[in-house]
Amino acid sequence: MNSFLPEVEKLPKNHPVQIYYQESALIQDVLVELYDVDPTKDFQKYFNLFNELTTIEKRFARKENQLFPYLEKHGWEGPSQGMWSFHDNLRDQIRLLNAYNSEKNITKIVENIPYLIEGIKRLLIIEDTRLFPNAMELLTEADWKEFYTGDEEIGWMLPNKPAPYPTLEEEYIHPSKDFKERKLSFSTENTFHYDEGYMTPEQVNLLLKFLPVDITYVDENDKVIFYNRGEDRVFPRSKGIIGREVKFCHPPKSVHLVLRIVEEFKVGTKDVAEFWINFKGRTIHIRYFAIRDKNKKYRGVIEMSQDVTDIKKLEGQKRLLNDWD
Repeated sequence: MNSFLPEVEKLPKNHPVQIYYQESALIQDVLVELYDVDPTKDFQKYFNLFNELTTIEKRFARKENQLFPYLEKHGWEGPSQGMWSFHDNLRDQIRLLNAYNSEKNITKIVENIPYLIEGIKRLLIIEDTRLFPNAMELLTEADWKEFYTGDEEIGWMLPNKPAPYPTLEEEYIHPSKDFKERKLSFSTENTFHYDEGYMTPEQVNLLLKFLPVDITYVDENDKVIFYNRGEDRVFPRSKGIIGREVKFCHPPKSVHLVLRIVEEFKVGTKDVAEFWINFKGRTIHIRYFAIRDKNKKYRGVIEMSQDVTDIKKLEGQKRLLNDWD
């Protein structure tokens, strides 16, 4: 399961692949303990180990939103389809076991936990023997240096956040040689005129960041060109998605729906599509809007996702800030 580890150990400290292997070691330790624990005798220990294992979702999300896009850029699209489907199968098993855990259905837990353990073991072997060796062959050092910011947005399974890669070193620059352009204070000279007012680029960025909705913009060429980086995104995104084809940005089992929406928008038969789903115990409202310019020419699609769980609970009226006192 660690045949590629000797090569990984030669990499510079905190290289993204090294971090993946640190997670692999953690996963293997948890799997050993999970295999040995008896939920009948010590349900709490089993439950704690299971919850620790479910943080593997962060690893899945980093691979899908960070590693896979770079592999696509270098011509290898297999992981975006085959391994993503593997991830989804494991997610299904985790959801099933979560249901049994909530019921403390020990019989079903004992019956199903081996499938999850063996599935993750198999995934680790495929990563070790194929995914990471090929990734090291395909990606450049410049590619790997771009990973940290996006990885940090999604998170790691590790108890402590890894240090940046490459290591950040502050370089002293004498004032006489400092030609870096810095942001000026807000003024009309630093603003753009929009349909209904003026805003600086920073204000636009802040507006999009603090909107209580996830926004992803796909252009007329089916490439992702923008997403807003909110603090509490419903679905994970990272900068690796920019420039990626929309068909690779959704799980294989649902991508056909997205492609149909895009096609209907392009030919002009539809302008809006919406769904609502249950996700991690929350109600998520998902909407797609066709973007057209003043000449009605198709310019892309915006996907918006919003957690409406608390909105659905609203009743009557609230006109005062009584809860502020």
